[in-house]
Amino acid sequence: MTAMTTDTAPVGGASAPLAEPVLEASGVVMRFGGLTAVNKVDLTVRQGEIVGLIGPNGAGKTTFFNCLTGLYVPTEGTVTYKGRVLPPRPHLVTEAGIARTFQNIRLFSNMTVLENVLVGRHTRTKEGLFSAILRGPSYRRAEQESRDRAMELLEFCGLAAKAEHLARNLPYGEQRKLEIARALASEPGLLLLDEPTAGMNPQETRAAEELVFAIRDLGIAILVIEHDMKFIFNLCDRTAVLVQGQKIVEGDRETVQNDERVVTAYLGAPLEGTTATEADQ
Repeated sequence: MTAMTTDTAPVGGASAPLAEPVLEASGVVMRFGGLTAVNKVDLTVRQGEIVGLIGPNGAGKTTFFNCLTGLYVPTEGTVTYKGRVLPPRPHLVTEAGIARTFQNIRLFSNMTVLENVLVGRHTRTKEGLFSAILRGPSYRRAEQESRDRAMELLEFCGLAAKAEHLARNLPYGEQRKLEIARALASEPGLLLLDEPTAGMNPQETRAAEELVFAIRDLGIAILVIEHDMKFIFNLCDRTAVLVQGQKIVEGDRETVQNDERVVTAYLGAPLEGTTATEADQ
């Protein structure tokens, strides 16, 4: 599958125009006291792209996600979605068109699978308190539309048969899918996935990969954090690498894998004055 773009093939050596940016992060810095967790990171995600974000533990990946989604207000820099500076409030970021999942699953365990997805619809329903109390025709119509849309998303994610099951009773891989379905319920233009295959077996990982491709084919841009390198390089159009809060390289699979700074970040550098063989002994 290829990313949806607005380009045409190059003619006479001319470069094709790029797809429109969905997300633009410019010079993002996040400090906690004297600790700089994210340091002047620039990143663009374009329409129809799947972009990966990798790095060792503690590199600042999730902190950067939190800056994008309003959980943190960046110390410096700007974050824009479709040209609009995002407000520093998570619910307003979701309303603008960005949805996310979390590294640690955050479902409503005592609610059904369907009810969890319906929660994700809250930014797209316009019925207020009095409408809910009176339960008039417009409220019932909106409620039915939300249920229909939620069931469509469960079907899309392969969970429709378990709509009435409690979320806590789903297998781990299906709980991950449910988080994604709930995120999609807000009708995002950009989906942020934080380690979507963490704890999965190879079969579940493959299913997650197919689901992400299917989401991209809906026209939704995707930014994904992951430690599974095979998953990330099979999935992403390009990948950015964070190390100690800084972006050290960004590019396609070959560019990233062949960058010595990436190898050093993951495997460690030998001590000065020793060879790699000596350091391994």
